[in-house]
Amino acid sequence: MINIEKIHHVAYRCKDAKETTAWYKDKLNMDLVLAIAENEVPSTKAPDPYMHIFLDAGNENVLAFFELPNSPAMDRDQNTPAWVQHIALRVASYDVLVSAKEELESKGVEILGPVNHGVFKSIYFFDPNGHRLELAADTGTEEQYKELNRVAHDMIEEWSVTKRAPRHAAWLHEQD
Repeated sequence: MINIEKIHHVAYRCKDAKETTAWYKDKLNMDLVLAIAENEVPSTKAPDPYMHIFLDAGNENVLAFFELPNSPAMDRDQNTPAWVQHIALRVASYDVLVSAKEELESKGVEILGPVNHGVFKSIYFFDPNGHRLELAADTGTEEQYKELNRVAHDMIEEWSVTKRAPRHAAWLHEQD
């Protein structure tokens, strides 16, 4: 039986490893913890130089990026809306979220939110590579999370048939 302990790292592509490292340090206080560079991809043996950087996202979470200078310019899946693919990072509280918003705005980052998701509130912005980032603060109660867990499978089943939002958790967005 496979027993996942935690996510080791999540990796995305970046336009410039040095710029990305500096932006995440300046804007989100994330330190560079590791850099790996090769001229050949270890898994495929393809001759394709890369720089792979690893940033400390707190509590042993790692956000990583690849700079690929010999690949075509970065783009995103044009069939997927920009809001769908994102990196969500948790902050300790709503007050911390509001403070982070103010700090990011003071550094010239355009922010959307806070947005109320019922059991958490979020702000959204983009990094210099075009990746959408979310900072989220949990605001739900233990009972709310238990109820969401209880109805999750029923919601998936209903969605798979109707392709319409089930009402099992409509209360999330009916709050103030």
